Amino acid sequence: MFALVASVALFTACKDDEETFNAPSVATPDPVSAEFNAEVELTFNYTTDAGYKSASVSATNGTATIKTGGTVGSASGTVVVTFIAGDQAGAGSVELSITDNADQTSKATAVISVLEEQVIFNVDGNITANTTWETGKVYVLKSRISVVSGVTLTIEPGVVVKGEAGTGANATALIIARGAQIKAEGTAEKPIIFTSIADEIMPGQVASPNLDPTLNGLWGGLLVLGNAPISASAASVQIEGIPPSDQNGLYGGSDANDNSGVIKFISIRHGGANIGEGNEINGLTLGGVGAGTIIENVEIVSNQDDGIEWFGGTVNVKNAVIWNTGDDAVDTDQSWGGTLDNFIVINPGDECFELDGPEGAMAAKHTIKNGTVYAMDADGLVDNDANSYVDMMNVYFRDLKTGQDFDQLPVDYACTFSSLEATIPDGAAVADFFKDGSEAFVTAVAAGASTVGADLSKFEGWSWAHASGSLK
Repeated sequence: MFALVASVALFTACKDDEETFNAPSVATPDPVSAEFNAEVELTFNYTTDAGYKSASVSATNGTATIKTGGTVGSASGTVVVTFIAGDQAGAGSVELSITDNADQTSKATAVISVLEEQVIFNVDGNITANTTWETGKVYVLKSRISVVSGVTLTIEPGVVVKGEAGTGANATALIIARGAQIKAEGTAEKPIIFTSIADEIMPGQVASPNLDPTLNGLWGGLLVLGNAPISASAASVQIEGIPPSDQNGLYGGSDANDNSGVIKFISIRHGGANIGEGNEINGLTLGGVGAGTIIENVEIVSNQDDGIEWFGGTVNVKNAVIWNTGDDAVDTDQSWGGTLDNFIVINPGDECFELDGPEGAMAAKHTIKNGTVYAMDADGLVDNDANSYVDMMNVYFRDLKTGQDFDQLPVDYACTFSSLEATIPDGAAVADFFKDGSEAFVTAVAAGASTVGADLSKFEGWSWAHASGSLK
């Protein structure tokens, strides 16, 4: 009997010595949000009397993995979970389970709001810090926007930039001020498009789904201003199209090799808003832009004023197509000293070329070569001044109409015009279109028989003019 009592007493004492542990405690992280397919990290804090043993995770509207687990045997710590959002807008969740060394488990659930990716961004103030506009996004210019001196705007391939409607002082435009840079490097597969807010085009498209390529004046345009020399009333002056009150509109200087950045594979459409009587914004304005700037593969579609206008400077432009401008296609002023090489002009409203001379003491010559001109409804072919300072060669003129002409030869400076060809309408002569002796350097050719002109292959794939069939 004594042995039995002793045995019961010993069993009771062992049972009383067993430890009892509280279940683990897991804190719920604050709610977070994530765009479609984006990754976020969630940190769960835990405490456990029996010591950490393991963790597991599950998720809804996305996937979750444990990035950093707790320390085995620890009484407290953190578990970091990586969550990759799904592609359904709404709520998502991450449930973390923690098990302790006593095999007790506790859970906590984090809530994630899964959001559709933001694609459209408003730009409503000058760009005063280095900024990148990202591939696949649309940026809406709410007003006249300047990239100020010392700042670089990077525009990635495939970006669409849209300008709000506006006239006068409220006309929208993008200005790259003196001392600033633009790095807009599109590709043939992903051109960068500047257009109107009325255009329903989105990244990945080349042709507008709703606007005709003859609509113009719906917004301003792109202006690049630099520190290269100009021939004007002063070493630096205010660019046309920008109110004098905006000092970001100044251009001109003494650095012929000034660098305003890189522009490749861009299409500028439906611009030329009027800021005053006879004062519209060009599709692409280049004021005092230096030779350190790279401009290649540029398209201007349906601008109310000129397509590309140079105001002095030394920048070269290669592979340009200018289509349906309301005024001149190519306009040169203030002794631009660069080269336009491999270009197409289609159906301008006024002159195919307006080639003006110096306006100040400085005189520099520019070169225009390797171009194809579809004159169509243009008022004229080439408008020179007596003091125009230009060499033009290897240009083919076609689709001519009565009344269009090459109106005079410059006489104040030595200029060269050579290897020009034209398809002349039946019943007309070269001298009916190329006057003042200019017929001497023009050869009449049959349609399709030209030996000079642009390399049209450079515009395939990325330009609206090619997509529309207008380059056939």
